Amino acid sequence: MRAIFKKNKTVIKFVTLFLGTYLILGIFYSAYLNVSENSTYYPDYITNLVAKQSAAVLDGFGYSSVLKPDHLEQGMLLTIENEYTVSIVEGCNSISVIILFVAFVIAFAERFKKTFLFLFAGSVLIYIVNILRIAILVVALYKFPEYENILHSVVFPGIIYSLVFILWMIWVRILKPSSAP
Repeated sequence: MRAIFKKNKTVIKFVTLFLGTYLILGIFYSAYLNVSENSTYYPDYITNLVAKQSAAVLDGFGYSSVLKPDHLEQGMLLTIENEYTVSIVEGCNSISVIILFVAFVIAFAERFKKTFLFLFAGSVLIYIVNILRIAILVVALYKFPEYENILHSVVFPGIIYSLVFILWMIWVRILKPSSAP
């Protein structure tokens, strides 16, 4: 048994760091959501901010948007052109995706400064792309409501997860070949 652990030390280290980081950040995020239940920002600060920023992008695209709390769906109702409405819920705020991204990068962590800068830049990029993704999704759903299922379930999740995958590949390529498992 000891020989198996020694032989697979790098893989075990990666899995332990990945799962440990993912669990710890997930617990912190869950605690944040629990504390946010009584916040003045509905449903929580980050989701509220993402909804406001997505509405601002839509306004920048020339669409008229209105935001209201959606207590039924526990999110923010975003209406464009006084016709089409979507609910931006906690799952839309990109934090879970950022946690997944961070866990992978930390599992392959190298020097602190290099890792920290990549985590910061990648997280900001994911956040920004997510806001643009939401705005574009809302317009796409407004113009093509008959494709709602494929747009919401396949195309637009594919965008954010493809970005994360590309960032992971960039991170692995940045690492010295001797340090990658």
